[in-house]
Amino acid sequence: MAAMEKNNKTLNVPHLRFPEFSGEWEICKVSDILDFYSTNSLAWEQLEYGAYGLKNLHYGLIHNGLSTCVDTKDAILPVIKQNCIPKSYTECQNGDIAFADASEDTNDVAKCVEFTDCHADKVVCGLHTIHGRDKGDKTVVGFKGYAFSSQAFRHQIRRLAQGTKIYSISSKNFSECNIGIPSKEEQTKIATLLKLIEQRILTQKKIIEDLKKLKDAIAEKLFCSPNNETPELRIANSSVCWNLYRLKDVCQRISERNSQESSSLVLTIAAQYGLVSQTDFFNKSVASENLSNYYLIHKGDFAYNKSYSGEYPWGAVKRLELYEKGVLSPLYICFRPNPLIVNSDFLSHYFETHKWHNGIAQIAGEGARNHGLLNVSISDYFATLHRLPGLPEQKKIASYLNLLSDKISLANKELQCYSRQKQYLLARMFI
Repeated sequence: MAAMEKNNKTLNVPHLRFPEFSGEWEICKVSDILDFYSTNSLAWEQLEYGAYGLKNLHYGLIHNGLSTCVDTKDAILPVIKQNCIPKSYTECQNGDIAFADASEDTNDVAKCVEFTDCHADKVVCGLHTIHGRDKGDKTVVGFKGYAFSSQAFRHQIRRLAQGTKIYSISSKNFSECNIGIPSKEEQTKIATLLKLIEQRILTQKKIIEDLKKLKDAIAEKLFCSPNNETPELRIANSSVCWNLYRLKDVCQRISERNSQESSSLVLTIAAQYGLVSQTDFFNKSVASENLSNYYLIHKGDFAYNKSYSGEYPWGAVKRLELYEKGVLSPLYICFRPNPLIVNSDFLSHYFETHKWHNGIAQIAGEGARNHGLLNVSISDYFATLHRLPGLPEQKKIASYLNLLSDKISLANKELQCYSRQKQYLLARMFI
């Protein structure tokens, strides 16, 4: 009977483990292994970049911008302005950990980073952070950041997070959370593996960023502004000047409205697919609206959203690519390219260039932006002038840029594989 009970006992070991290690992990209360220190509540306005001084970890950087293991030599942290430095503070040390105590998503409450190398930098924890330090010398530098990012620990946090729109947690909550601690040798091997994967993820993000910059730079030279007869760079053996067209000469505005009979189809599409970067019109709440007033568009059609965004200062133009049909709010301007004059892929790339946005800016003029919207009439929009080559040259330009787009897409898929690998290990290598 004793043997059966021993065999049925759930051992404190992870599902996935390096083969050279055995024995159970120690289960500890987080509050038993960490001491907590006070943090400041300085806002972004009290911080600055590009200066020397006392660095400050804002919770926003934990949510977006920093890797799990922070080396202050590589991390870009803001500095506290001289007139805002608090009277008392605790400087971070190697192995210290910082949690974000608030988030709009329970999955990100208590998201953390660990300072693995502070060098000679002076760093303090700031607004909405919890600053912890190993008080029993139970962990090696680099392990805690991944242990507190593991699925086992995240499940505990999600149960404790409080709030409605904003979820939060305090250092007192950690007295209810457990964490598994193996030997220091096993900790080191786990941390080393995950850090290598995370470094590969950062490298892959840099590759994608550089590919996007390369594509944007080439595209700017391949396209032509209305004031020029030819672009700076040509990939076709042609010396023919580009012709000047108005948008209405190469595209037809879509005025077709959705019928109630097709609502079941378009409701599904509207709930699943956001055509432009602002997706407020494409969520499940659209099911309660009268869609008979919405534009009915088909695969390959374009839509212009005049809402301001940092990436598209004069409004985003996107093409419906994933579905055969879709619906769009009447607030959008929808149009269909004439295949006898303009290649759809060529036009899609052109809409991402500064030359396109400069054309809109010229008719908008100063002060056109009003509460984030552009005061450009539909007639003026379709009257904008643009230089286009003949169809053969358009297709060659589009084909070249499509290759770069495909390369970016493959790089993104590779990034997703690395990210899934990291999440799998965080779910299987901890208890």
